[in-house]
Amino acid sequence: MKAPRRIPASLLILAVLLANPSLAGARDPLPSPLQERQLRLQPVWGPRGMVAAAEPLAAEAGVRMLQAGGNAVDAATATSFALAVTLPGSTGLGGGGFLLLWLPGVSPAQAPQRPSLCRQALARERPLGGGQAVGIDFREAAPVGVRADQFLLPSGAVDRQRLTRSLQSTAVPGTVAGLLMAQRCYGRLPLQQILAPAIALARQGMPVSRNLSQSLQAAAPLLQPDATSRTIWFHPDGSPLQPGDRLRQPDLATTLERIAHQGEAGFYAGPTAKALLDLMARGGGLMRSTDLRRYRARAMSPLMIRFRGHSVLSLPPPAGGLTLLQLLRLLEPFDLASMGLNGASSLHLLAEAMNLAFQQRNARLGDPGAGSPPVEDFIGDAAVESLRGQLDLRRHRPTAELLRKGPLQESHDTTHLSVVDRDGGLVAVTSSINFTYGNGISVPGAGFLLNNHMDDFSSGVGQANAFGLVQGEANAIGPERRPLSSMAPTLVFQPDGRPWIATGSPGGSRIPTVVLQVLLNRMVHGLNLAASVAEPRIHSQLLPDLLDWEQGLSPDSLALLQAWGHKLRSSRAMGAAQSVEWLGPGRGSLGMNDPRRAWALALPE
Repeated sequence: MKAPRRIPASLLILAVLLANPSLAGARDPLPSPLQERQLRLQPVWGPRGMVAAAEPLAAEAGVRMLQAGGNAVDAATATSFALAVTLPGSTGLGGGGFLLLWLPGVSPAQAPQRPSLCRQALARERPLGGGQAVGIDFREAAPVGVRADQFLLPSGAVDRQRLTRSLQSTAVPGTVAGLLMAQRCYGRLPLQQILAPAIALARQGMPVSRNLSQSLQAAAPLLQPDATSRTIWFHPDGSPLQPGDRLRQPDLATTLERIAHQGEAGFYAGPTAKALLDLMARGGGLMRSTDLRRYRARAMSPLMIRFRGHSVLSLPPPAGGLTLLQLLRLLEPFDLASMGLNGASSLHLLAEAMNLAFQQRNARLGDPGAGSPPVEDFIGDAAVESLRGQLDLRRHRPTAELLRKGPLQESHDTTHLSVVDRDGGLVAVTSSINFTYGNGISVPGAGFLLNNHMDDFSSGVGQANAFGLVQGEANAIGPERRPLSSMAPTLVFQPDGRPWIATGSPGGSRIPTVVLQVLLNRMVHGLNLAASVAEPRIHSQLLPDLLDWEQGLSPDSLALLQAWGHKLRSSRAMGAAQSVEWLGPGRGSLGMNDPRRAWALALPE
């Protein structure tokens, strides 16, 4: 039977009423609040694949790969490289991140046909549901020459300017190595085809959107002091590019062309590397040629738990998936559905669980090479039961009470994309340059911005980073170490093993709690994918002792939370959880563009 045509999102509610006339009947009972949410918000449907990303031109690049016969990995890498052109404030070649994939039919028997560099990935694959899942860590690494006290003033305070706004704030970029590893080991299409859309967007230019123009205006104090950044995104009179202006990035196009033809050597060696290292030498940066030569993306075995019969996969440290999985395990026995979606009791329980999880994260986690405790200490049965016993269902436990032994002393512009192909292959990618536009410094002749992810290390005992996280010695600065991250690309599988959901979010320290609430909305409260993503969110991270909340929560619920001891703080939008869902063979897929900031694009018939 021929699949129905995709209905524009603006007509979805009307389509529901036309297909179900009884829904409009005056004699029918009023829908429940949950039913109202389902009617009001519907995900995008596509018959042969879906790309959900934070910018439409980049999402279109991914869809083109699916149309050309590529799989979810091809689409995800093409979208990621295109985002480096179209979304410079959030991601780029000068940053890093994490990727989690599942593909059907991949097995160890295929090892002889793979390039030798993919054997590491093969060794870390996790069999599941007739396929294999694997993660890729392309988090930035500290330069070899860094010192533990690199960013401390004589007084012992952290030099925030040097840590976030100078060339010393830049860790060795991993984006290029990670995306190429994923595509070479698991993609189907040639690398030059994957990079063609990004190269065209940079070389031929793209119209400046209103959002990009506004973000450039806001970031002007950061970007304009750097001559290269000023040349790329501002007019000669100092004004930012305006909506409708054409943004051309020829230097970035040349860098992408080198990568397309030379692979990793097009970035970590040759003219691009020389441009980066020359900038470091002139400006007092820490990076040297040794750092670029030694950097490698790392394959990771995904962590997996069972939640309400579903398999949930995310990534271990230095990624943030362990915190997410710990939260799911903590909350599983509680009857959240009967407490009510976003009711005071359920919000209180979520907040208290978040505080306990962040206490564990901040005190004990870091790059695993530094001797972090085993994951069973966080998500094993005994550890979870012990932690669950600390939850108080009647009142908020203040930070000072949770830290009786004394304190153990990431900007929100990361980006996430999710892809599903026609065979149910899933990919979730979260990448970042940390602050909006990183440290504001672009590489002359290469056209990309640099990250300031050195701020994600613990630079000083008892001192918070830009996200308010006060972290322990496990996350201390050290040569070639990778800072602890909150990024949590996540995949969910049906109880019978079939692939189902790919999701994730930007948002710094809020990432695990955003993804948590999307999953709870879908798996516990029964909302569809669109409503699950759009519902208002909360966040609490132990320090500071505040409960952040988005508009849309009931005033009665907020009043009860205050009465139970929570200090409330109204927050702007939290994260942007681009999400996709596979419906099964021949049934197509769904995608949701988070109304906070996202884009979902279906592969047309």
